Amino acid sequence: MASGPRPAAPDDSVRTTSPGRRGDKVVSAPTGDPAAAAGSLKRTASPVRSVVASPRPVKGRAGREAARRRLQLPPVSQAEGPGEGPREEDEEPLLSEPEEDDAEARPLPPVCGSPMRGMWRDEKVALYCDEVLRGCNAEDADDAMTKYLSEKLKLKDKWLGVWKTNPELFFMKYEEASIPFVGILVEVTCKPCPSSSSCFNVTVSIAEPFSSNIANIPRNLVNEILEELEHNVPLLEVYPVEGQDSDLHDIALALEVVRFFYDFLWRDWDDEESCENYAALIEERINLWCDIQDGTIPGPIAQRFKKTLEKYKNKRVELVEYQSNIKEDPSAAEAVECWKKYYEIVMLCGLLKMWEDLRLRVHGPFFPRILRRRKGKRDFGKTITHIVAKVMTTDMVKDLSSDTLLQQHDDLDLALDSCYSGDTVVIFPGEYQAVNLALLTDDIIIKGIGKREEIMITSEPSHDSFVVSKADNVKLMHLSLIQQGTVDGIVVVESGHMTLENCILKCEGTGVCVLTGAALTITDSEITGAQGAGVELYPGSMAILERNEIHHCNNLRTSDISKSTLGGVNMKNFEQHFITVAGDGNVRILEVKTG
Repeated sequence: MASGPRPAAPDDSVRTTSPGRRGDKVVSAPTGDPAAAAGSLKRTASPVRSVVASPRPVKGRAGREAARRRLQLPPVSQAEGPGEGPREEDEEPLLSEPEEDDAEARPLPPVCGSPMRGMWRDEKVALYCDEVLRGCNAEDADDAMTKYLSEKLKLKDKWLGVWKTNPELFFMKYEEASIPFVGILVEVTCKPCPSSSSCFNVTVSIAEPFSSNIANIPRNLVNEILEELEHNVPLLEVYPVEGQDSDLHDIALALEVVRFFYDFLWRDWDDEESCENYAALIEERINLWCDIQDGTIPGPIAQRFKKTLEKYKNKRVELVEYQSNIKEDPSAAEAVECWKKYYEIVMLCGLLKMWEDLRLRVHGPFFPRILRRRKGKRDFGKTITHIVAKVMTTDMVKDLSSDTLLQQHDDLDLALDSCYSGDTVVIFPGEYQAVNLALLTDDIIIKGIGKREEIMITSEPSHDSFVVSKADNVKLMHLSLIQQGTVDGIVVVESGHMTLENCILKCEGTGVCVLTGAALTITDSEITGAQGAGVELYPGSMAILERNEIHHCNNLRTSDISKSTLGGVNMKNFEQHFITVAGDGNVRILEVKTG
């Protein structure tokens, strides 16, 4: 597989639109003259700013002094420690810099807008499957992309573009937030491609006037970096600028098509597995991407997919680097480490394949979250009431019977960890967090004392799950559950039965999910903020909902009316279902039974 086209260039900091649309102002320039095109774009240039960074060393004292001056670094006398004399090469006379090199870089002109952004998913599918790949196999995808791009590059052999590259190429020390990328206005020369891989490299030179997104970057530093690269840079790092002839928009589209393919559609396992219909696989991934973009897949779930994909790529790199560092025959420890890394990759690969299954599209793969065994009842048969409060007073227990066994905890997690089936956890007003809420296996009651708004339990943002149950019968009463950062449903009932009574559920991701074979009862509760339906019912599940308020859910970022009809309750792929609603016209679902 060719490795040239895969690096992802940073996103542009300035969004532009393609010419020809109503209301857009198109700047034109004489065709065939890149310098004239650059001059005509000064007024529409993107913002430019100075930054503080440590440049890579350049030749001679003049170069170092210029770099320090441009990047606002201390001069040699301040940078060197006390008592350190000048080095030998510092004794050279300071060379005068050219006048044009003293001037700051001009702002970058705007690049061509994203032609694919306005395409419908059917248009994207037709573009990739019919025009680019044309029914090829996975192992031939690189050649197909190269052929497509080569044909477009024949339209024009010289043009202006913005080269966007990693700041590490120019600077040794810099603030990542202040320099997301280094952009340089360059003149691109396209030459015939002797091989498929060379199509993804292009010859560039600094265009006039010298322009960059970093005002104080030294021109001689850019020249030296280009000389080291022999003026060859990855073509996918170059973005054509606006204001040139129409052929450049075709080239800009072709570059975006190839970037998107390697950033999102291509998987390195595709050519390792036999795939009878590669075009159908690409269509599935385009649909997945569109579902993420239009909000059909909730934002937190989309983030989880992206993190999994990024983790997979990083693990692949780790394995390759680890293997390359083994010089001779691997030792037993090295072989074991290789296998461990390999199996991590296999597991992530399987998870990503599950994501690409349409049947799992809305929530992503639901695999068992709970691996803890059920404790059951205590050996002596007694149950305990766990009091969760900083200090326990007699007023807290005055309503309990005299034979009640009590344990006091100042931490909700400790109370849940101490529970056996039949126990009760009593929570007094305050703010709590409990990882063990995602590990409910025993039949317990968790209830708040006081107003439900004053007993707030928030999720751990670093965890995937918040409340997950596989107990036969677990009950939550008079509580407020506040989801922060977790990507699973705010409550997931894997198996057994869960009851929510007089609770407030403030969702940030998906709502309550009832998986196959599980049951749920919700009464007098409020569910709000879910990105999707407030309650998701899977085939074979059962739910009873009485006197609840489910509102401000289904927050899809789409204008497609057909995708905004999930409502408060969504039932997935049911052959039969029975719903009873209130007869008074209120939007309250009284009962939902499914089977």
